[in-house]
Amino acid sequence: MSNKGFALSGYASAFLLATTYFIMANMRPEYSFRYKAISELGSVDAPHLWYWNIFGYVIPGVLIAGFAFGLYKYSSDASDSKTPLYSLILSGLLMSFSGIFPADMENRQSTTALLHMTGSFGSFLSFLVAAFTYPKIWRKNGKWKAIIRPAGICVWATIIFGFWPMIFPHIPSVGQRLIFLFYFLWIIIAATQLWKNGENNSHK
Repeated sequence: MSNKGFALSGYASAFLLATTYFIMANMRPEYSFRYKAISELGSVDAPHLWYWNIFGYVIPGVLIAGFAFGLYKYSSDASDSKTPLYSLILSGLLMSFSGIFPADMENRQSTTALLHMTGSFGSFLSFLVAAFTYPKIWRKNGKWKAIIRPAGICVWATIIFGFWPMIFPHIPSVGQRLIFLFYFLWIIIAATQLWKNGENNSHK
């Protein structure tokens, strides 16, 4: 696949999740982005739960895993560590995993709830590993240096907004939306640079 094909995979993951979220959140008048977790759109008692889990988690996760191959292929060389590659692939696959097991908001100790949380937190932690190890590769590649700072801002934003519920307990779920926003903004920034860079492994 070409660099643009892989970039489209990254764009599509963000577009699909955002579109699915907008449609399904607006189908439920009682659903509030301030109080309700994103996973509640696909929880065990949610209407149309599999629409959210498939189009909001499973397919976007697979697309991220596919995007990870292209991002590594076109921004690294043979001597670079494969840690960023494997970590971003794992982040995508664990996002898909979380969609296979719906959240159970009434019984958070249930098997499906624990597996869902394992996928969700594992996806985020794997993303952090990828996002913190990619700059070492990008610093060696003149075409990729420009995105190190904006991508880094997105990474730190996901961490900072993780503390949102402790600071704003009256609107706890806003922070989760911001984490998702900056996670996918990182994907979009990297995908945009991938779209621009058509030559494989050019470190000039």
